[in-house]
Amino acid sequence: MNTISLLTGLRFIDSFFPSGGYAYSSGLEAAVQDGAVRTGDELSHYVEDMFRQGVAHREAVAVGVAHTALLRDDIQPALSVDHELHAMKIGYESRVASQQMGRQVVKIAIEQPAAHAVLKDFFAAIEADRTPGHFPVALALTLAHAGWDKTETIAAFCYQTAIGFVSAAVKLLPIGQREGQHLLERWMPLLDECAKSAAESKRMTAWSPIQDIYAMRHSRLESRLFRS
Repeated sequence: MNTISLLTGLRFIDSFFPSGGYAYSSGLEAAVQDGAVRTGDELSHYVEDMFRQGVAHREAVAVGVAHTALLRDDIQPALSVDHELHAMKIGYESRVASQQMGRQVVKIAIEQPAAHAVLKDFFAAIEADRTPGHFPVALALTLAHAGWDKTETIAAFCYQTAIGFVSAAVKLLPIGQREGQHLLERWMPLLDECAKSAAESKRMTAWSPIQDIYAMRHSRLESRLFRS
């Protein structure tokens, strides 16, 4: 990867990028209020389980499929996996958050000089309500256009997801930024494993009921710090 490709892609996973992801906790707030996650160690187990049982077999696979679609100049696999991912996200709040983030990514990505035709077609499909426009698919198309390879793209998505949990946890738990950095370091081998595994897969499967249930409970909390 050359330097321009690296920097172009980093814009879209940086916390400064206006995807709106900072406003969501992916169900973590409900898990904290329920007492299921109270410490950094409990957060680590919660996130690791979600990656191993959910993200690595669902969203990460969708990233890989969409990445390949752009390289082959064929939007159809990206649209298909976008719809499949929408059906697999059983919580309304999770679906909406992913769609809002995905839309923001594509909207800015197509403003780049010489934006890829698949990116433009994907945005047009979102605008016409022909596809949900989920974040993993949008990010995959964007980073593929930037010149990132498939495994790098999946790893970037996994890292961005992990960052989201740490960012939310700093606001919800008695942990600081230093412990958050230790958690990210602890998860690095797992993120690498997820990226390599998902890069070889084309079929999405997932089983993370605990995290899905907490994501669905979030909108019913009496008080919320994060968006519902």
